[in-house]
Amino acid sequence: MNDLCADIGYKSINHIGEQLCGDHVDILEPDDNSSVIVLADGLGSGVKASILSTLTSKIISTMVAEGLSLSDCVETIAQTLPICSVRGVAYSTFTIMRLVENREMELIQYDNPLTILLRDGKNYDYPKTETTIGGKKIYQSLIKLQEDDIFIAMSDGCPHAGIGLAYNFGWKREDIIEFMEAAAAGGYTAKTLSTILIDEANKLYGGRPGDDATACVIKIRKRVPMNILFGPPRDRDDCNRMMALFFAKEGKHIVCGGTTSSIAAKYLGKKVEADISFVRSDIPPIAKIEGVDLVTEGVITVNRVVEYAKDAIGENKLYEKWSYGHDGASLICRMLFEEATDINFYVGRAVNPAHQNPDLPINFNIKMNLVEELSACLKQMGKHIKVSYF
Repeated sequence: MNDLCADIGYKSINHIGEQLCGDHVDILEPDDNSSVIVLADGLGSGVKASILSTLTSKIISTMVAEGLSLSDCVETIAQTLPICSVRGVAYSTFTIMRLVENREMELIQYDNPLTILLRDGKNYDYPKTETTIGGKKIYQSLIKLQEDDIFIAMSDGCPHAGIGLAYNFGWKREDIIEFMEAAAAGGYTAKTLSTILIDEANKLYGGRPGDDATACVIKIRKRVPMNILFGPPRDRDDCNRMMALFFAKEGKHIVCGGTTSSIAAKYLGKKVEADISFVRSDIPPIAKIEGVDLVTEGVITVNRVVEYAKDAIGENKLYEKWSYGHDGASLICRMLFEEATDINFYVGRAVNPAHQNPDLPINFNIKMNLVEELSACLKQMGKHIKVSYF
């Protein structure tokens, strides 16, 4: 497996007064080391723009999934999308970013702002070939990937931000580049970088966006494995096998659950030491075991991680809560969302009678649901997930 992988994140804001966004991002992963990311921008805003951008991205994704070449996809879209009789432009523009074996990026751009590439923290002027397909001007590039490359694709709502307010002619490309060079120096994830860019665009619009704005960021990074142990096995005789497999794995190790941590400590021949700094009243305290990177309570903590994960792939409004917190849920979030690329779950099927009380505030039907929900969210973040049950 290639030791490079792609961290993909995006964020959108809607035109003021619109319920639907006229931009759409579609991500397709034919295999572990290849991805196709399509950012489409439908003409105008609202329902029509949303339908057109969704159609564009889905058509391209589907055609790529069927093995057609990107040039065939572009030709089909270019010939299919109608020209607006009033405005004289195509109904939907698009940027296609195809990662091949996580070694090179095939970039195809039609009428969206040109994608920015930051390499070694600075703007990199990558080669572009101009071609005409179906009467439409298309820019094509093939770029060899390097660790820490950051690709920033966006809809025209980003450079249009601030027109008539902060700027006479909008947020210029060179100003966006300078802004993102500074942001990239913080070592943030792709999702956080896209959020920073869109939040700034929203500020320039004065909180009243005059257009849909979307940023999609792809950050090339080294693979970082992470392992999480959650719950004791159904069969007590399976404890040693479960622990041996868990601790043999490369990467950091997170143990969730009181009984689980006791089993892990016994296997390692170490003690569980409680951390008396009770950071939050609604999240149980963490503990320490020599040889384990993080020890937390189980269901309540993981339930909060799932809440944060659902928000992170959506509005990302709770980012500051988990990115700076010192409670168990926040620490798990930073390790899974920001550090890890490949996550191995070791999940015990033993039933905790305390979790079956219908009067408890959390839906405790439980552990399996939490693992499934968290795995689904992490997959949407672009993580590679493997779940083993015991």
